[in-house]
Amino acid sequence: MTHISTSCYLALLCASPWVVYELFRFISPALYENERRYSVQVAVIIYVLFVLGVLMSYFVLFPISFRFLGTYSVAQRVVSTITLDSYVSTFISLTLIMGVVFQLPVVAFFLGKMGIITHQLLARYRRHAFVALTVIAAAITPPDLMTLVLVTIPLYLLYELSIRVVKWVE
Repeated sequence: MTHISTSCYLALLCASPWVVYELFRFISPALYENERRYSVQVAVIIYVLFVLGVLMSYFVLFPISFRFLGTYSVAQRVVSTITLDSYVSTFISLTLIMGVVFQLPVVAFFLGKMGIITHQLLARYRRHAFVALTVIAAAITPPDLMTLVLVTIPLYLLYELSIRVVKWVE
């Protein structure tokens, strides 16, 4: 079953540009011309950010996390065993979470467009956001300091990018 579910996830990831294109073709007749152009730009940005999150997880975060989880030992008599199911489950959940977390600038864009947040507000609470992002990074990564830092840094950079995006929207 693990092989089938992995194949389905990979197929969905590879087919996602086509699925998004077909969804856009379905929705686009109901949109005005400026909305159509605007939605294409937003969809491309969302997709690029998601792919960047997946690539970050695949090439940077997951190898370090897996090495930590594979070598972690409570005692000499307790042996850590990694099954294929746990490997795939950890990989997919970590990759999906990183793809979603990389959507922070898009969320900030829409909140700024609605007038809920301003760039001054985001800049004023920068320290609080850093602590919150560190807590979020600790929640989505294994209990390892290196992976915590590797997730916190991109999250904070995305927060800074969000400040710039909201300033541009205003």
